[in-house]
Amino acid sequence: MRSTVPMKVAKIGYIIISALLCVFGILLIVLPDFSAAVLNVICACILIFFGLVKLVGYFSRDLYRLAFQYDLPFGILLILIGIIMITNPGSLMTFMSITLGVYILTDGLFKIQISLESKKFGIKKWWLIFAFAVLCTLGGLLLMFRPGDGTRVLMVLLGITLLLEGILNFSTVITVVKIVKNQRPDVIEIDDFEERKD
Repeated sequence: MRSTVPMKVAKIGYIIISALLCVFGILLIVLPDFSAAVLNVICACILIFFGLVKLVGYFSRDLYRLAFQYDLPFGILLILIGIIMITNPGSLMTFMSITLGVYILTDGLFKIQISLESKKFGIKKWWLIFAFAVLCTLGGLLLMFRPGDGTRVLMVLLGITLLLEGILNFSTVITVVKIVKNQRPDVIEIDDFEERKD
């Protein structure tokens, strides 16, 4: 039987990251004058941590193969974005809004696909993932085009989008990731096969 530890680690990690994104998003909405330098460090650390969680999720091979199926490239991308944000703080808001906008837009589109696949699997709350995925896609688009020149407007928009992204990830991992204690491995062990044949 396959160990469920990686799946548990990934699921808990997703829940923690989702909570952090929601808290961070609310903070930016309430305090749009938040320090850009501090914002950079916090956001970079969250992205790197989230990237690592995504890599664990991808290699955990959950039961439905839905929630983590695209997490290898996304995990690597988040880690690289986090490193770039820490090492290149210049033009921070422009870089952050465009880069996070592209990521959230792409993640939203992939989550739309996951929601539709979840519907085929018979998961009843697929529509919850779909709804927040559409909202995140729109938020990502808005971040990329940066409406208005004001930093306060951009901060509030970033906060709303991060809040939606946190809710999207939370609803996805709660709805789709199922941990089954007696889950069998994908590959049949040769010893077991030979014993059954005898």
